[in-house]
Amino acid sequence: MSDNELINLFQSIGLSEQRAKDTAKNKKLAPTLQNTIVEAGVNETGCDKSVGALLYTLASTITKDANSHLSYIARAIIDKRVKTADQVAAAIKFVENAGKEIVDTDFDNACGVGIVITPEQITSAISTFLESKREILVKDRYKLLGSLLAQARQIPELRWANGVVVKEELEKQVAALIGPKDERDLPKKNKDTKIDQKKTDVTDKKVSGSSSNKSNQNSIPNMFLEGELAKLHKPGGNKQIKPELMEQHLKETGGKVLTRFPPEPNGFLHIGHAKAINVNFGYAKAHNGFCYLRYDDTNPEAEEEHYFTSIREAVGWLGFSPWKITYSSDYFDKLHELAIELIKRDNAYACSCTPEEMHEMRGGDDGGERKECAHRNRPIEESLIEFERMKEGRYKEGEVTIRMKMDMQSGNPQFWDLVAYRVLYTPHHRTGDKWCIYPTYDYTHCLCDSFENITHSLCTLEFRMSRESYYWLCDALEVYKPVQFEYNRLNINNTIMSKRKIAKLVNEGYVKGWDDPRLYTLPALRRRGVPPEAINGFVQDLGVTTSNSTIQVTRFEKYVRDYLDVHVPRLMVIVDPIKIVIENLPDEYLEELTVPFKPKDPSMGDHVVPFSKVVYIDKSDFREQDTPDYFRLAVGKTVGLLYVKHCITCTEVKKDSKGNIEYLICRYENGPDIKKSKTYIQWVSESTKHQSPIHLNEIRIYNNLFMSENPSAHPEGFLKDINPNSLEITTNSLIEIGLHRIISKIFEKSEKKDFEAVRFQAIRVGYFCIDKDSFIDGNNETKNKLILNKIVSLKEDPKKN
Repeated sequence: MSDNELINLFQSIGLSEQRAKDTAKNKKLAPTLQNTIVEAGVNETGCDKSVGALLYTLASTITKDANSHLSYIARAIIDKRVKTADQVAAAIKFVENAGKEIVDTDFDNACGVGIVITPEQITSAISTFLESKREILVKDRYKLLGSLLAQARQIPELRWANGVVVKEELEKQVAALIGPKDERDLPKKNKDTKIDQKKTDVTDKKVSGSSSNKSNQNSIPNMFLEGELAKLHKPGGNKQIKPELMEQHLKETGGKVLTRFPPEPNGFLHIGHAKAINVNFGYAKAHNGFCYLRYDDTNPEAEEEHYFTSIREAVGWLGFSPWKITYSSDYFDKLHELAIELIKRDNAYACSCTPEEMHEMRGGDDGGERKECAHRNRPIEESLIEFERMKEGRYKEGEVTIRMKMDMQSGNPQFWDLVAYRVLYTPHHRTGDKWCIYPTYDYTHCLCDSFENITHSLCTLEFRMSRESYYWLCDALEVYKPVQFEYNRLNINNTIMSKRKIAKLVNEGYVKGWDDPRLYTLPALRRRGVPPEAINGFVQDLGVTTSNSTIQVTRFEKYVRDYLDVHVPRLMVIVDPIKIVIENLPDEYLEELTVPFKPKDPSMGDHVVPFSKVVYIDKSDFREQDTPDYFRLAVGKTVGLLYVKHCITCTEVKKDSKGNIEYLICRYENGPDIKKSKTYIQWVSESTKHQSPIHLNEIRIYNNLFMSENPSAHPEGFLKDINPNSLEITTNSLIEIGLHRIISKIFEKSEKKDFEAVRFQAIRVGYFCIDKDSFIDGNNETKNKLILNKIVSLKEDPKKN
């Protein structure tokens, strides 16, 4: 079938046009779904959307062992015997061990065919279940909801109940039992966000500028209790080619969940990796298991030590601690031994084809006929000799490879005799020049998972077609076989995630390094001031699905903004200052005002700021020409100054010879006829005693690095889509002295000065942190160099779209 014919076929069973197109491009799923539709007998007539969704579920989840009974399950769906996704999953599991003939009654019993769970039964079962959980539910309230839902789905009498109805009934009864959500159910700040009151002086009682970057140890995010991840098998549930492999696995692991986060150390991690980190570490933690950090260091040409260091720091910054840190290179000897074994089993061979010749044998650019390599059937002993010669350095790079003997006629490109070993004369950062042959990812990854007894190999959807070759290699060598599960990666618009493209931006000077805050690498987000808790929460709230999507950058920024609104103090910042002299105050006038760090949150504490004859306001808060719709300062107009007892009225504008404003003269309205104002603006004041105001060397405002949502789609390449105004810098701005208290208390917590941890809201301006280019000398503040990075605006910027 042509692509258009496939798209029409897939739409006939209810798939949307876009999903039909995406499926047609999937070289593994498309033929399976086509076959499923044919076996169901609806290739000519189509079917309604609900039935089509089940056929799609069947095609996308059918296993190799169940594939011979695809037709039977497809007909059971069409005949309305199988009506839910849970029943499809049960059907696949049943037929895997059913043999050649399926007994209808046994199938029906295993898949809940004909069982009807009434709403009354659901209500009764949920009521009984919640009664047993009453005490803890009253105590922990709605934060227990996700866990309760996962447990409710395990209630035997609800095994075949409609999941949506169960969820709605549970939520209804929980609300009836403990009442609607209130302030008790709002996220609570970590105690670490508060600075010890006993250590502060009387004038600076308490301030919070950062929260702990450690994950809440007592909560399990809903992404692990609901949806796709909640359906994954338990340890021991993954079938092996030999039963004794599972016996040995369980003996070594004790039935624990083991996952791994396996980054390639060829660049810095980005926000997409934050999802992978949360999924792998989080899933293990949710099931009281362990997670490895395993560096996939099989390509020494692209690997550098600072990438290893950055990856380790990024994982820790997000709040996760690896159970063990390992490297693919730890297993080079074992991988080499197994490659020899694979050749001896006639499942691999030495190939002398060039990369261009391999490409043509796989169909070339036009997807033509595939042909087997002429060396494919060479004698085993000959391939072993060639492999040894490769190891001894007798061949040039690319001259000979070891390829796995798979299936060149398979519809899956990941089965077209993949390369297992190649010659590479590059010293390895850990093994030096011991090896001149290195294993490929396709060969290494599944075997390292096997060596480490990984129970759940969790990866993103682009590896879906690799699942078949992953399983093939484990079975070919008769080693323990983990289960691979693919989920959607995190894509965000207006940016790029490709390490290659980011490296180009860095190397050609479009950005100032991998941690340039305009990028979405984790070091860049950290430098920009984005809290790790906000990233984790964002990822966990998005959850896990099995279809790709792209998230608007404004959605991510809103999540960061909402987190900062709860967790950071407020300060008055004057971006573009204009001087005010208050004419009716004496030169020596000085008042100390106690100002809260967050007016509606007393737990943030307060601090002292000076108020004197000379103050500064932002130029945006003054107009020479007043208008009826303008409510801030103008000549003859009165405004309030935040936290100051009385208002000020502008009486005169002083200008230089060129007509530029030098300063404003204002009157302090503290006389018998006190004026009042409905408008209040921020300010900072001069005070030598308090070293006020603090002068800022730079404020850096970061906008989208690219102008369009999909930079890679630009006809002239992504570099032509760069936004020329992605960085705006203002100089000589001012900030109140409360910043000193925030800085000192944040720095007290760590030997390392984490500037990005000093976060605050600049009132009416945005959220900021201190950039690492700053210099702070606690003994001589006149030497300080202070640079602020804008994290996000106070509200969504319409220009973002």
